[in-house]
Amino acid sequence: MEIVTGLIFVILAGLGTGTAAWPFKKINDIHFEQYLFIYILTGLVIIPWVVVLLDVPNLLLVIKDVGLKPLLISNLLSVIWGIANVLYLICVIKIGAALTGAILSALGMSVGVTLPMIFKGSGLFKNTPDLLSPTGVIILIALFIIIIGLILISVAGFEREKILKINSDKNIIVKTSEKFLTGLILAIIAGIFSAGLSLAFVYSQGAIMESVKLQGASETTANFTVWALGILGGALVNIIYAAYLMTRKKTWQLLFIRKEELIYGPLVGLQFIISIIILGKGMLLLGALGASIGFGIQQSLQVIGNQLVGFIGGEWKGINGKPRKLMYLGLMVILIAVCVFAYSNTTIN
Repeated sequence: MEIVTGLIFVILAGLGTGTAAWPFKKINDIHFEQYLFIYILTGLVIIPWVVVLLDVPNLLLVIKDVGLKPLLISNLLSVIWGIANVLYLICVIKIGAALTGAILSALGMSVGVTLPMIFKGSGLFKNTPDLLSPTGVIILIALFIIIIGLILISVAGFEREKILKINSDKNIIVKTSEKFLTGLILAIIAGIFSAGLSLAFVYSQGAIMESVKLQGASETTANFTVWALGILGGALVNIIYAAYLMTRKKTWQLLFIRKEELIYGPLVGLQFIISIIILGKGMLLLGALGASIGFGIQQSLQVIGNQLVGFIGGEWKGINGKPRKLMYLGLMVILIAVCVFAYSNTTIN
């Protein structure tokens, strides 16, 4: 029953993070830095830290018990993710949510799924099977399948881009092409870095959760504490970047003018923190393999969430034939990979 619950949690987490770009389809001429500042400040700083400060009896004792090394490692990994998150939001604007999500997930998943099986994580994840064990081989097969699906989705994105170019005039073609290439390069970099969020949890949760629970706090509070302490570095990367842009452009006043950013930013911040909280819980419920298959399934459903945002947002309006068929085929292949990931958890001796 715990495994089924864990699967449901990581699926919901994937859909939650995958659809977090929906405000970009709702806000015309979005003020990127104002939105980013509010979204991250609310979701990754204010909400988790309010929970921690209210529910953890002695936070300083937790930090002392855990030690600086795990916290430093976690925050360095979250800084890497923070860079990826900034690039992700930029890429959504440049090349769309669908293609950005596919590229990010293919590269991020390759790192996030395999690394915990090579360098064991903390707590429960210390018992993760080796990469070349029978279970590890099944996970590698699932990873291979999902990358095929992501390649199909990426090709569908390229085919969609060709059709959009044909339907544009010459000036727009040049502008779109340059924008697309830049977005593609940034998406590749972001993809490599994007596994940092999951790895921050994998390599720090054991000691933090144990210390918090010893003080009588609930497991939910312990989970919040892991993210509050472990991803502060990544949150600050995003906040500082947004503050830098507003300072350079002298647009701080826009924070109080545009109600869209003030409304949608906190909503997405809440959606994101809830998604990663249930991701952490789901990974733990899945057992020793949760670090790998939990992340793999979450990323798979994140791709599907990205595509939902893309379809609902009109990215595929008027696009039929080969591109759309490739997109549907890619999504079907990804669902097959999710099933293989889930099966791998039954093969542990």
